[in-house]
Amino acid sequence: MTFHQVDIRLKGRARGFHLVTGEVVAALPALKTIRVGCLHLFIQHTSASLTVNENADPDVRADMERWFDRAVPDGAREFVHTAEGDDDMPAHVKASLLGSSVTIPIRDGRLALGTWQGIYLGEHRNEGGSRTLVATFWGE
Repeated sequence: MTFHQVDIRLKGRARGFHLVTGEVVAALPALKTIRVGCLHLFIQHTSASLTVNENADPDVRADMERWFDRAVPDGAREFVHTAEGDDDMPAHVKASLLGSSVTIPIRDGRLALGTWQGIYLGEHRNEGGSRTLVATFWGE
């Protein structure tokens, strides 16, 4: 069994849901050496998230953003934590709802995602900046 751990720095993106599967795979060339294993991705931020969902139709990512923005609106009166702007506390709530990590099986040197699945970065701030993922993968 072999273990690898790599930090992946994602460029800053606009608020929304972004497909990052290609960037993740490109940053992990040693993934090709794993016949059977797992990839665990962890985002080191409290106002962005990771999830797996539809990889083909960009309308899905736009619909996700619209739903989350209605469910957890910026500037909601019940939020006290506003020192970093009206989008900060809603970003923390959205990140907690979606989560800070995903685990994906590896099969024959590739991520064993379904045909229509991809890894999303949920950027929940208007200006979140670059984001760092810790990628830990293992297998044989």
